[in-house]
Amino acid sequence: MILSGIAIFGFFSYAGIISLLEREGRASSNFFTLGLVVSAIYILIGISNFSYKEVVSIILFSFIALLFLIFILPIRTNKRISSDSPHGKIDERDTMFSRNELKKDTNNYIEYYKSQPENESIDNTIKDNPGLLSPSSGNYDKLMFSSSKASFFTIDALKLKVNGNVSSEKVILDKNDISKYIKNWTKKLGALNVGFTELRDYHKYSYRGRGEYYGNEVTMDHSFAIAFTVEMDFDAVKSGPLGPIVMESAQQYLESGAIAVQLAEFIRQLGYPARAHIDGNYEVVCPLVAKDAGLGEIGRMGLLMTPSLGPRVRIAVVTTDLPLNVDKPANEPSVIDFCTNCKKCAVNCPSNAISYNDREDINGVIRWQINQESCFDFWTKSGTDCGRCMSVCPYSHPDNLLHNIVRFGIKNSSIFSRLALYFDDAIYGKNPTVKKPADWMSIS
Repeated sequence: MILSGIAIFGFFSYAGIISLLEREGRASSNFFTLGLVVSAIYILIGISNFSYKEVVSIILFSFIALLFLIFILPIRTNKRISSDSPHGKIDERDTMFSRNELKKDTNNYIEYYKSQPENESIDNTIKDNPGLLSPSSGNYDKLMFSSSKASFFTIDALKLKVNGNVSSEKVILDKNDISKYIKNWTKKLGALNVGFTELRDYHKYSYRGRGEYYGNEVTMDHSFAIAFTVEMDFDAVKSGPLGPIVMESAQQYLESGAIAVQLAEFIRQLGYPARAHIDGNYEVVCPLVAKDAGLGEIGRMGLLMTPSLGPRVRIAVVTTDLPLNVDKPANEPSVIDFCTNCKKCAVNCPSNAISYNDREDINGVIRWQINQESCFDFWTKSGTDCGRCMSVCPYSHPDNLLHNIVRFGIKNSSIFSRLALYFDDAIYGKNPTVKKPADWMSIS
């Protein structure tokens, strides 16, 4: 019992120190308090003499053994999720980014709302809001918003480089060798994870909806897609919906875009067509490509849930005809199971855009779908892209030993998954506080 108490104190002290380093004050305090109380119980029983000491000791020691068995035994009560493919393509003109760019009395405006009249009223209401990065928005900060605009300005320059001339000299490559090279090199450039998939029709938009390409049919016929993720800073995400979240989003769109443009040019130098798909210049739906490339599942909030960082990533894609070894699509029931029971993103969503309900059949796929109008309405009032759903997601905790132990348990056991959810709420709170921006971000 004494040794058990010392081990318990050691574990919770480690968790408390890690939380302190993560600037999670509540969690750190809870870990230290829990460690002191529980370890004290075990140690006091170990050094005391009283009736039924052995019985109490057996019960308490059995409790630890039971928790360990729940953690280590592969017990899954949920079945593997459906691998059905979406029916049809998404029209980019139906996304809020596209609809928000429509100007009254233009041909695009008239034609779109003629075909989708139910969207006109809500869209015009949203357009009356201050807007993203607007000085009159709720979370306006001159420095942070200017930093974000600088990142988006640089992305605009990259948009012109997503395609290019293909070398006339095609290099004949071993598929295994070039697949390995691209994965390693892309990670060296800054990517977190990289995956390959065959490019399918439902990965591609049917029609473009942004800028000068509005209304253009997507005719790209590449055979393969390379999807990769980049990490978003933990502290910046935890500050959502304040200014740092949009700074970080913009910067990681830029980082992923630069990698994608560089990778596409590399492939064209080898003599194969390649196109980068980056923020504001997509011809594919990146989360669908990333899922089929084995990088994660689509969670309750509609974002890609990666194994090590949950939704705390940005995605870019390169499509090509360069033959590659494709990866198996993500089919991880533990993520869907956790999202089904968690609902933390829905509880904390300031726009009530995330459903509390179970997944439903949408275009032939069982999944969740957010209310994009409500979500975007909040964005254009706050001035940032919010990120509150990402910040509260238990999967968004940093990629370290403490949180990876929990991630292993969630993947391994349905029972542990339930316990982890309750424990996360108890330690971090069902409604975690929004982190203040770092001191250097504010100038008095």
